[in-house]
Amino acid sequence: MALTADKVKNFIEEFCTLGGSFAGDPFKLLTFQGNILDDVYRLDDNGDRMRKRYLLGLPRKSGKSQLGAALALCHLVIDDTDTRPLVVSAAGDRQQARLVFEEAKRMVAASPTLSEHLTVFRNEIQNPHNGGKYIAVSADAGLQQGLNPSFVVFDELHVFKNADLLEALTMGSAMRHNPLFLIISTAGFDLDSPLGRLYSYGLQVDGHMLNGVACPGELVDPSFGMDWWGPPPGLEYDYEDPEVWEAFNPAWSVMPDPEAIMRAALTTTHESSFVRFHLNGWTSSESTWLPDGAWDACSGGDPLAEGDRIVIGFDGAWKGDSTALVGVRLSDLHIELLNIWEAPAKDPRWRTPTFEVEEAIRSACERFKVVEVTADPFRFERSLSTLFEEGLPIVEFPTNSLARMVPACQNFYEKVSDCEVSHDGGTVLSRHLTNCMIKEDHRGARIVKEAPGSPRKIDAAVAAVIGLHRAIMHRDESPGEAQMLVL
Repeated sequence: MALTADKVKNFIEEFCTLGGSFAGDPFKLLTFQGNILDDVYRLDDNGDRMRKRYLLGLPRKSGKSQLGAALALCHLVIDDTDTRPLVVSAAGDRQQARLVFEEAKRMVAASPTLSEHLTVFRNEIQNPHNGGKYIAVSADAGLQQGLNPSFVVFDELHVFKNADLLEALTMGSAMRHNPLFLIISTAGFDLDSPLGRLYSYGLQVDGHMLNGVACPGELVDPSFGMDWWGPPPGLEYDYEDPEVWEAFNPAWSVMPDPEAIMRAALTTTHESSFVRFHLNGWTSSESTWLPDGAWDACSGGDPLAEGDRIVIGFDGAWKGDSTALVGVRLSDLHIELLNIWEAPAKDPRWRTPTFEVEEAIRSACERFKVVEVTADPFRFERSLSTLFEEGLPIVEFPTNSLARMVPACQNFYEKVSDCEVSHDGGTVLSRHLTNCMIKEDHRGARIVKEAPGSPRKIDAAVAAVIGLHRAIMHRDESPGEAQMLVL
């Protein structure tokens, strides 16, 4: 007979502990967690596991990793459906894959009983009593062919670019009696992604759960289950409303000062990411970076005038894209597009007029008191070196450095959201900002193009972001003479 929900609950509460702010506390399942386990571990009339795949959608701070780790240990220790169980934690990259695995290792170390019965190694946990083992795998390590897992917990499927790993592990489990694939994730932005397709399918399955409530569907598939906590499709809601926050966060009652946490996230996270990660709501792949109307609300202010102290942000491309110069005045953070060179559509022979760009930088440095030209050096090393040797205040700012771009993007987002900047209302810069997409992972959020070869250009936005970032630094810290540095 397959594992029952009661056996799973008893194992978790008897042998597993919490981590983080509650480190060492017994894992007492919350009501919503118990209800989820009741649905995941339903049995059919023959005593076999009904669910083969289960999609669990939860916002951040809902204990996803801890629940996944506890279930992994449960299947390693007490699931006797198959001899020699193989338990797998899967994620999009190695670091994410190890989050659940490391949480399981912590639970073993904290439990005298688990420590006695399990052997923990760096990359796997073994159960000598049944020959089972628990490992972590990631999509960026290539396909995991040859594995035949009995239980798999997928963490944050929204970051998976394709379903290769999911399909490889699914095929590998075909020889198991009662395999279970548990996908635990926050929402994504692309319904054509592996997660999006599962979510769309789940909405069609009769009996799927939305915020813990069973909903009707046109498909009968008892092997697939879903419980999704977040805004239902088509619901109109105010993402800034604390009542909405509480409604879609099932662990709200045990979060330490949840409203303060959400307000802090609201002020430091762009709208799309806040909805996805903190409300578990799906956003469109066409969602823009800045909140609706925020950039337009900053329109106005005095235009840049000759002699103003400014920072110039520069981002360029050698061919096929665009190159931009953006000025940011230190005194009031007024932003203007100074020059733009954009590749004509469908002209593969077009190249950025490098000497024209150099002359535009020289001209701007003559017109304004330029304290710094902060520039992405990619493809423009020679030009920037020439200008620096002429005495221009060139500072290199490699935009492929996440340590630099993540805080710069955050700075820009906050200043625009709080209307602490102004601009001239120019359509080109507005268009480039509208074209920006957000890529967010454990390293932070930064702006990117919707696709590497997309004709929707963002170079003026990048120039504005790095220009504003450095202008704030000069305004607040009053540094000495500029040097050509790699920041």
